[in-house]
Formats: sequence, structure tokens, C-alpha cells
Amino acid sequence: MLAWIYQNLATIIITFIILAIVAAIIVAMVRNKKKGKSSCGCGCSNCPMSGSCHSKD
Repeated sequence: MLAWIYQNLATIIITFIILAIVAAIIVAMVRNKKKGKSSCGCGCSNCPMSGSCHSKD
């Protein structure tokens, strides 16, 4: 088992780095959504879906 880990260490490290990057992106998207920021970046004034993506609570 230890030999297998040693042989695949580079793949394991790269996988963990990619997973960390994806997790950071998801966390940033969730934080932006909670702050009310749009993911498209173009504003909601002319968007036909503006009533669907922003609740009026």
C-alpha cells in the first residue's frame, strides 16, 4: 500500500490541489450569492429573468 502511494504521489498531490481550487471557487460563488451579487456581471435592469433569480424578501 505504501509503495502504491509513493508511486502515485504526484497524481495524489495534483488531485488535492485541483479539489482545493474547485472548493475555493464554490465557496466564493456561495458568498457572492448571499451578498446578492450577480454571477453574469451585466446587471439586472434588462434581464428577462431578474424576477426569478432575486427574491423580494
